[in-house]
Amino acid sequence: MDAVRVALLREVLAGTEWLEATRRFAGSLRTSLAPHGGGLLLVGGEAYEPWHLAAHLDDEAAWSGLPELSPTLVRHRVRAGEPPHLAVGLGRLEAAGRGETLLVVAPDPPGGPLLERVHGARRAGATVLALDGGDRDLHALAHEALAVPADSDEIELDTVQHLVSAAAGENRVPGPRTHRSFRDRVTRLAEHLTSPPPTRW
Repeated sequence: MDAVRVALLREVLAGTEWLEATRRFAGSLRTSLAPHGGGLLLVGGEAYEPWHLAAHLDDEAAWSGLPELSPTLVRHRVRAGEPPHLAVGLGRLEAAGRGETLLVVAPDPPGGPLLERVHGARRAGATVLALDGGDRDLHALAHEALAVPADSDEIELDTVQHLVSAAAGENRVPGPRTHRSFRDRVTRLAEHLTSPPPTRW
């Protein structure tokens, strides 16, 4: 979803709780990554792989200059011959530990086997975030959670994922100010907006 569509979506949702909720969740995601320098692991439920969120976070990482936002997609089933970035299985969660962040995206209850791995990752020191339909067991394991009920009339989980990924790329701590001219800043912005980011999804 491009910046214009995100802006329109935010305009539609103005006055609801969702803009603040997604920005807060995105802030938690970003700060869980920055201090530790660890990786971001992204996993869905058995019947749901968060492909689109992986792609959007990868794009945001390129656009914003925050490489730590680029996730490793952890999959329930990996077929032989798939490229390396699509060949990471659930065993990776068992190796997760301190300094890493595990983001679970699951519209339906994730089930016992995944919850056991998430619990193990948390016990080993990983930060756990949940973006889901409101599963109590998953929320009990998460350091930060954002629930999108399946029967919500306002918004869908896919839309929330767009808002979270966009906000994660925007909500950055400003770097040291430099004394560039106005023309330099405008030129840099134009280049930033017209150059497509590299994507691997």
